[in-house]
Amino acid sequence: MSLESVRAFFAQHAPDIEVELTEGSSATVQLAAEAFGVEPARIAKTLSLRLGERVVLLVARGDARLDNRKAKTAFGFKPRMLAAEEVSDITGHPVGGVCPFGLAEPLPIYCDVSLKAFDIVLPAAGSTRSMVRIAPERMAALTGAEWVDVCQEPAAQHAAE
Repeated sequence: MSLESVRAFFAQHAPDIEVELTEGSSATVQLAAEAFGVEPARIAKTLSLRLGERVVLLVARGDARLDNRKAKTAFGFKPRMLAAEEVSDITGHPVGGVCPFGLAEPLPIYCDVSLKAFDIVLPAAGSTRSMVRIAPERMAALTGAEWVDVCQEPAAQHAAE
């Protein structure tokens, strides 16, 4: 059903965008990168976050890590990841297939500026075997997303490892 809600979203809002499927799982950034032949950074991962009483989705590049200090400044709350069992109920998508398209109910969507490093990114498409190829700016426009800077800089990330 989730994959179908994403297909319906694109049929209505962007019929030129095609959902791509893979035989194997694309449920993690690494698996998705291997399945669709791109570097992990180009995978647009969608994080389901609780900010106080609100639930929001944050889309960031695949190799990005949330910076709690930046996120608290931007959102006014320290973000907490939703429990896996909550994700499907709230978004309508399974863990590993969460995306900002075809949601069960409207949710605030945020896109991290880290996505702007790429002309095309690959977010999931409602299942653990699907993706779409889309420009970050178009994804933000289609979903009504707000741009935020809440992830660590890649150089700072690697220095912390």
